[in-house]
Amino acid sequence: MSSQERERETASSQAIAEAAAFQSFANGYLREIDPGIRVHHALADGPAAPCVEWSLPSQRMAIRAEVVSPSLCGAQRFGRLWIRHLHEPRWRCVPPMRAVGDLLSEAYARVASGSGETARERELELLGRVLDSYRETARQLDLVSCGPDEEMSFIGAERSLVFGHWLHPTPKSRQGLTHWQARAYAPEEGGEFRLEVFAVAARLVRHDSAGPRPAPQIALELLGADAARLPLRAGEIAIPMHPLQAEALTLEPHVAAWTEAGLVRRIGAFGSPFTATSSLRTVYSSDSPWMAKFSVPVTLTNSLRVNRLAELQAGVAMARLLARSGFGARHPTFRIIHDPAYLTLRAAGREESGFETVFRENPFREGAEQGIVTIAALTAEPRPGRISRLSTLLRRVCPGGATEYSRAARRWFGLYLDCLLEPVVALYEEQGIALEAHQQNTLLDVSDGWPRRGFYRDNQGFYLSRAAHAELLREAPETATIDSLYFEDEEIRRRLAYYLVVNQIFSVIARMGHDGLIGEEILLDELARRLEAMARRMVGAGRDFARSVLEGPALCTKANLLLRLRNLDELATGEEAGLYIDMPNPLSARIAARGEAQCALAS
Repeated sequence: MSSQERERETASSQAIAEAAAFQSFANGYLREIDPGIRVHHALADGPAAPCVEWSLPSQRMAIRAEVVSPSLCGAQRFGRLWIRHLHEPRWRCVPPMRAVGDLLSEAYARVASGSGETARERELELLGRVLDSYRETARQLDLVSCGPDEEMSFIGAERSLVFGHWLHPTPKSRQGLTHWQARAYAPEEGGEFRLEVFAVAARLVRHDSAGPRPAPQIALELLGADAARLPLRAGEIAIPMHPLQAEALTLEPHVAAWTEAGLVRRIGAFGSPFTATSSLRTVYSSDSPWMAKFSVPVTLTNSLRVNRLAELQAGVAMARLLARSGFGARHPTFRIIHDPAYLTLRAAGREESGFETVFRENPFREGAEQGIVTIAALTAEPRPGRISRLSTLLRRVCPGGATEYSRAARRWFGLYLDCLLEPVVALYEEQGIALEAHQQNTLLDVSDGWPRRGFYRDNQGFYLSRAAHAELLREAPETATIDSLYFEDEEIRRRLAYYLVVNQIFSVIARMGHDGLIGEEILLDELARRLEAMARRMVGAGRDFARSVLEGPALCTKANLLLRLRNLDELATGEEAGLYIDMPNPLSARIAARGEAQCALAS
């Protein structure tokens, strides 16, 4: 490739990344700050362009963004941008990052609190993260993409999220990870690495397991055949660690004190190569029966990725509870991937030592990884010149034209709801357990093109109903000591509506709409009919949830931009207020529109 060709390709990647930065920021702004007004922008070279217009009074200006592909329930896709100051007679084109900066300044003018100096400092810090996310996106666009044999595999899908969360102001921001480290540790680059191992005095180790194997034995299984050659001394336990975290731990004063006392020794890298999943800190090897989830000294989007002790305990408690419930046998098209064991160290005066390690089941090995894809990967915006994974699937199972695509999309959507809507709501109905089933935590088996089985992962994402407290304690008494697990049903319904419906199901509907496979309104009506049937069939918490989603004028959504404007780390703040806001409910709007149409026909 010549230098001129490389320059053109780089410019193209930069332009695509800049447009992606605007799209993610503007969608958050539209949902959380200002929905704007819908207008048409006159063009000299064609019909007027449909736009959303935002007034920015703090800057005495307005921005218009062309809406090239609207959505009733998901992200809008934007095209050209124009800006006009109040003293100017006409609109002029503006580059995406300039528009992001203007929207960001207006957002701070409207919602930021504190002194002017503090607010400005936060504004510049967020702008820096937006730029960091843009640069990382551009860099990843230049990487060699995965091969066709990886396209529909578990790890291939995990590595594919070039643009990140579609509704986050800094979707690819990574603080604490250099480019040379990313080559080994970032999922998109497919790097592999061995785990670092610490030999620790057994009296320091804290662990638990919901299964027949204790956590120290699981740690050895994670290391495979290399476990036999670990230079352990009598009374020592091996703790495998992510290399990034291992390096950070050696600089911690409490770890240095343990090392000096001979209680902790870093003994080197062992085991088979692992690779990062989409979360970066959960690692996978097709050779291992376990995955591991570590703390890492990296801030992704807006949160430092740290395992909390309560989350470790919750993973074990929920593995025990769900194993005793028999839910899996009653719902064979859905599987919860357990985090049934953990290892950490006791550190005086500290809740967490930094060694907190979660062991997760790995069902995706020995050929079972083929066709396993996260909803996030299926619905992600494709790289330029390609089609989405979801469109790829539907074209494989239905090589016909537009009519056949629409029919196949409708059938695919129904099977998807069988795998990921029905069982998740049934778990809440039968057990009083709700899941944080957003698009990155849910996976589908689409090995033959059609959804056949759903999966859920994450020890951070369980909500237990206070109304079912007595029954849940009988099954898992240890949940009594984990206050963060229990919620009132009203709050559970709100959060489940966000994670399951707004974040996950609406992303599928929007993806099919943007890809031209089927109209969004058809799928919204299909979802409404499914929820109506569930509400008639169920009698408890599931029924109340279905009705709340169907009938409420608003649905809960995550306030990702507002959290960043307030400089909050949602994983560290401990505060629930401000994490969620309301958005208009497209389902109840569709139901109301159908009712009005029927009344008009009747009259």
